[in-house]
Amino acid sequence: MPAKPFTFLCGADDFLVGRLGKERFEALAAEAGADEFAREIVSGFANNVDEVGTAVNRFRDAVQTVPMFGGKRVVWFKDVNFLADTVTGRAEGTLQQVEALQELLGGINPGEVAVVVTAAPVDRRRSFPKWCETRADYALVGGDGDNVEALAVVALAEAKANGVEFGEGAVEVLLAKVGANTRLITEEVRKLANYAADTGTIEERHVVELTPNVAEGDFFEAADRFFAGDLHGTLDALQRHFFAGGDARPVISSLQNRNRILIQARVLLDAGELRPPSEKFGFDKAAWARAQERYAATFGGDAEKSSFNLFTQNQWYAGKLVAGGKLPALRRLIDNQQEFIRAFGEIIDRPNEQETVLREMAVRCLT
Repeated sequence: MPAKPFTFLCGADDFLVGRLGKERFEALAAEAGADEFAREIVSGFANNVDEVGTAVNRFRDAVQTVPMFGGKRVVWFKDVNFLADTVTGRAEGTLQQVEALQELLGGINPGEVAVVVTAAPVDRRRSFPKWCETRADYALVGGDGDNVEALAVVALAEAKANGVEFGEGAVEVLLAKVGANTRLITEEVRKLANYAADTGTIEERHVVELTPNVAEGDFFEAADRFFAGDLHGTLDALQRHFFAGGDARPVISSLQNRNRILIQARVLLDAGELRPPSEKFGFDKAAWARAQERYAATFGGDAEKSSFNLFTQNQWYAGKLVAGGKLPALRRLIDNQQEFIRAFGEIIDRPNEQETVLREMAVRCLT
């Protein structure tokens, strides 16, 4: 089979696409024996139509330039962003430049120049990406979005590349703490891999201890220990939080948010609308979908993530919260909310005793 004239890598996440593009570019350069004079990287990032034209022209010059010392050139058209469904991407001038780019790529001789194009995001409904699928060495990186399954694949692949694996529940906690930030996910996995190098397994406790709470500003350690019914663990977590100069309000907010989610889950479980989740797989997807269709509007119908609507939470993570410890009875959860309100009022009255207020609240709730 003849070699494809160029490589086209695209996806929703610019970090993942760019990382794979760098790997392909370096591999092609090594294969061609291209020195620094035979390699060229051209930025495809454009804020308007004029910049699109400038980027395409620079890429044309790079592809058509003859190597100073002969041999094969390797060119990377990097960070192309004008193939997306944006104002710039839809502009008539941009569409004309894309046609010119397609003509240029179609005429490439892979024996003379190796080309890598990386683009994110991309509107795959258009003719150019479809043309690239058939003509290029094509790859869609990371799927079409930032769903939890795609993010989990990123974390698992990075762990494997670093010679470790995740223990039970560790991936879920990592994604809940970091959110849909693939760059941070990979960096955190590398850090955790170094820490767990001796055992070869990244455990859930490693993630809890070492990974910052970026996604929601949630204070995981205190909340996790509280809802696991671990009084001593809760008190220890509160001591560390305040020793580091923390404030009581975000801790109470975190506890309230999680308690709201558990109240909603408790009601649906008691009514038989949801099945008890497993700690590994979370809620049953089919039962979750049925309950969501039936009750999402009743819970507020929010599209944005909110602790007031269980179904705006990730199904996997919500199941993890419920299965992570013994789910209290509905009465206990309602009492928790009252205790959080009481603690908030006491903080206003005793602003210099915030740690004491929360410790007293934890004792009342967990004994």
